[in-house]
Amino acid sequence: MYWKKAMALLLSLALVLGSLPLTLAQEADDEDEPVSATEEELNEARSLDEVNEDDDDEPDHMGEVYSEPPLEEFDQQTPALYTALIKDNYSLFRERSLESAKLVTVRGNDRRADILHVGVAWVVARWKKVIGFIKRDHISEVRVVNEASTSPYGVEKAAYIAKTSTVAHVRHSMDAEDECWVVLNPGTVLSIWKIIDGWAVVNYWRSYGYIDMQELTDLIPVSPTDSPVRGDTPIAAFTSYYSMKMTEININRIINIEVACDRLTRVMQPGERLNFNEMVGPYKAANGYKPAPVLINGETKPGYGGGTCQVSSTLYNACLQLPGISILQRRPHGPSGAAYLPHGVDAAVGNKDLNLVFRNDYDFPIRVEGHTSSDGALCMIIYRADTYAAGR
Repeated sequence: MYWKKAMALLLSLALVLGSLPLTLAQEADDEDEPVSATEEELNEARSLDEVNEDDDDEPDHMGEVYSEPPLEEFDQQTPALYTALIKDNYSLFRERSLESAKLVTVRGNDRRADILHVGVAWVVARWKKVIGFIKRDHISEVRVVNEASTSPYGVEKAAYIAKTSTVAHVRHSMDAEDECWVVLNPGTVLSIWKIIDGWAVVNYWRSYGYIDMQELTDLIPVSPTDSPVRGDTPIAAFTSYYSMKMTEININRIINIEVACDRLTRVMQPGERLNFNEMVGPYKAANGYKPAPVLINGETKPGYGGGTCQVSSTLYNACLQLPGISILQRRPHGPSGAAYLPHGVDAAVGNKDLNLVFRNDYDFPIRVEGHTSSDGALCMIIYRADTYAAGR
């Protein structure tokens, strides 16, 4: 009799306790299930990440813009910074436009060229004594000629970091009346590539943006070496920009960028590795991630954590500036790369094959910080942690 009552009690208890794990397990399974999206949502998502090969037009601008060097500045004696393989049947152009005159169409097996200059969207290439412009996504297998004197391909060393003192406008040109790429909130941290005539020049997607210096404050130089002059001086910084469309699918992407930044910030000791998927993931709802588009092998698909690739890619661009950081694993999103960065400098994450792994090979600790104000700017900053602590 007693054993029957005991068995009944245990059975009842098991049923009660069993209902909770069943619910939790179902929620966990739900996180791992593929996220569905309509074709309309995917089309919208593609505009946030993917490159439109037909979109070769620079925006109209009212004021002065930064001008990359013209073709006349290069000749047969200009030393090569890199060599690269030009894709078959692609051409060198007289101007930075697919609509300009073709100088030569590259065909055959001998397609390796000298790269004389790297711009935000185009490079100057020399192939069989012909010098012309070619888009960055039309070359591959880039190799540095002299590692001692030339930075890795695609490096854009920031000159300063700053904060927005008020609402700040990233404009199409150095004109206060020109249109904006994006409008930033007060207190947003960003890096500056260079300053021209009172305007901060920033890399915006595969073009340039311009911010009136009167809208910025707390200007701090980025050290050109690994020895900062004071504790608040970083040794590397890079900013990328993202869309601020107020649609559900993009709002989720913005949230994922913020979550990834919060999970990323840390100090790395000498010899320590950072495995992005392990540190920032798992990309699940339980960690605060939302369903949003992910770009894999050039295709946009729905999934949890969409947008975190922009965090890894922005961090990768900061790491490239430092010779004491060794990149151990990195893969691009696909042949065209991610549109929010110049071609050749993105880093996809999300699984064992898509991950960013790097090691601090300096003899001092470094501090990695991620900053975003959910307003369109994502800034990655790297400090020397030993001097950083002393200067704050």
